[in-house]
Amino acid sequence: MRFGLVLFTSDRGITPAAAAKAAEERGFRSFFVPEHTHIPVKREAAHPSTGDASLPDDRYTRTLDPWVSLSMAAAVTEHIELSTAVALPVEHDPITLAKTLATLDHLSGGRVTLGAGFGWNTDELTDHGVPPNKRRTVLREYVEAMRELWTHEEASYQGEYVSFGPSWAWPKPVQPHIPVLIGAAGTEKTFRWIARTGDGWITTPTETDISVRLAMLHKIWAEAGRVDRPRVVALDFKPDPDKLARWAAEGVTDVLYGVPDRSADEVLAYLDRLSARLAAVELP
Repeated sequence: MRFGLVLFTSDRGITPAAAAKAAEERGFRSFFVPEHTHIPVKREAAHPSTGDASLPDDRYTRTLDPWVSLSMAAAVTEHIELSTAVALPVEHDPITLAKTLATLDHLSGGRVTLGAGFGWNTDELTDHGVPPNKRRTVLREYVEAMRELWTHEEASYQGEYVSFGPSWAWPKPVQPHIPVLIGAAGTEKTFRWIARTGDGWITTPTETDISVRLAMLHKIWAEAGRVDRPRVVALDFKPDPDKLARWAAEGVTDVLYGVPDRSADEVLAYLDRLSARLAAVELP
């Protein structure tokens, strides 16, 4: 089991570069950031944790661009994984997003993972021209099209929402396969999408008892003919040795802890306390 951090970025407090550098220095293995291009003021979409149009945190309106943030983090680190929890690929052009991710993977030495969401904020998706009832299909086509661009000298793709003829696109990622993790509620529908197209699951903040969901994921994964094991990234709030041991036995591969968007001194003190507590945890 690996421990990582997720910084809910904003235009306040510690920068992504400073947070990632501090994380790597303290032995954390991964660094994640979120994405929202904008938040429409008038919305019909309910936030998953509030159940209505209210937001639990004003940082939703202040998030930094994830790929710029991770590029800054890449420049001051050497080993830590660079990922998103979660990005919204369908709010971008897939060809240019494929270029962005391939460039970041190339320049970082192969450290990029794409953590993606389907998009709870359907009003935000609508502003980007994405039909809310087709967002899973659009994301699948985006991922498939980007993988074509990442892995073929002459790439092409024909889908309902993405279509391009034989094309050249460099750089190619350092990794032969950029992992795609899906951050969404642990349902059968989500897991079947992951088993078909993705590489793993990122839990949502409201899911704390995930044992039944993990069993379902592994069952669907095996039924889909996947011979490896899915990566499972669990969001946690406070290290509990018993819970972490249970998660490890049930197949959780990574655990993420949130970083507040406060001053650098406050964040560094928090990371020191967190890393000390995790160092004392004994896992099977």
